[in-house]
Amino acid sequence: MIYKNFRLVIFFRVLLLLINTLLSVYFYTENNFITAVLLVILLVAQTYLLIYYAEQSNRRLIKFLDSIRYHDFATTFSSNVSGKTYKHLNASFNEVLELFKHTRAEKEAQYNYLQTVIQHISIGIIAYRKDGEVDIVNNAIKRLFGINNLKHIQQLNSIDESITHQLINIKAGDSILIKLLKEDEVLQLAAVATEFKKHGEEYLLVSFQDIHAELEAKEIESWQNLIRVLTHEIMNSITPISSLTTTVNQMVFDDESSALNMKVLNSEEMADVKLALETIGKRSEGLLNFVEIYRNLTRIPKPNFRHISVFDLFQNVEQLFAVQLKENKIGFSYKILPETLHLTADPDLLEQVLINLVLNAIQALKGCPNPEIKMVSRFNSNNHVIIEIADNGKGIKPDLLDKIFMPFFTSKKEGSGIGLSLSRQIIHMHKGSIHVKSIVNKGSVFTLVF
Repeated sequence: MIYKNFRLVIFFRVLLLLINTLLSVYFYTENNFITAVLLVILLVAQTYLLIYYAEQSNRRLIKFLDSIRYHDFATTFSSNVSGKTYKHLNASFNEVLELFKHTRAEKEAQYNYLQTVIQHISIGIIAYRKDGEVDIVNNAIKRLFGINNLKHIQQLNSIDESITHQLINIKAGDSILIKLLKEDEVLQLAAVATEFKKHGEEYLLVSFQDIHAELEAKEIESWQNLIRVLTHEIMNSITPISSLTTTVNQMVFDDESSALNMKVLNSEEMADVKLALETIGKRSEGLLNFVEIYRNLTRIPKPNFRHISVFDLFQNVEQLFAVQLKENKIGFSYKILPETLHLTADPDLLEQVLINLVLNAIQALKGCPNPEIKMVSRFNSNNHVIIEIADNGKGIKPDLLDKIFMPFFTSKKEGSGIGLSLSRQIIHMHKGSIHVKSIVNKGSVFTLVF
């Protein structure tokens, strides 16, 4: 309707120009020059008014676009104009500007809300470009690092150059531990990075949380558990040694005399003394073995990293246990996806981990029907290589799941209880992790993540 009205106005104005032109020519031919000149002047005025009228839409459109470009949503278009065409056009412009104004107000409210949340939370947050220019920094970061204004990551060099280096080189998905000395206090900051894009620019968002208290509590708990196990093992060996030593002393020496006199022993008493001394020797040897195992636990060699084939690794493990698997009638299979899967690791140390886990699986399968061990290697959803060792054995009781990686802890009659602890240390040295899922009487799955 708007465009129809506009065309009608233009049509009548052009018609008037045509009539005026014809009248000018007519009066000129009739030698009525004054009237012809007046009509020509009127013709020029009508032409100018036609052009001005036609350009009104362009002027309004330019004003409208400039308002959007410069975010000037206070601009309004008057409805008190001549012509229904321009009234409708101005009304449409005002509606669009009002919509833009409302959308901008919503975005500003949402931005202010997010800024309030970011500044209020106790976890430190920094968002910065790949070149180190900081876009967002919250109050928690300012308190952690003791700075009031952070415009570039390089400014952290004044605190610790290693922090700047770590933040520049951190990748999306990485989690690192940063040590920060602040007023004679050591802070352990867990930094986690993620990546996002803003206006086509790539940004890193890194969150910082002081976990010093949690680490300290875990460390104390670990030491307490280790001391408890060590005390238990040592007491088990020392108690019979102490008791037997007292018994032998009473059997051999005469306590009633002040002088050091040995008793005369018959053959039966001599046999008892010999047995007691042998027992003391065995328990002492057992204690020495225990201490040697503990030493081995703390002397793991540094990994010699190489690019290794998972297929070769699995094949070696299968060959090592071929006889034992056949004797126990245990089915063994493995799957690698893709078959050419490789990882960077120390083959000897990693093979030792797999040996420990397969050996545990064999022991868990004793007396179980249709015993089977499966090994699978693949990429997980985070594109990390994982190795799974699964069995359908007796499983692990829920109350023992959080203890099986503890040094010297074992629920079996035989074994030192360091296999899983040793395995976890080796995987940790590979910057990986090991965890287990188990259901009693259904089996267990140990997962290595690299």
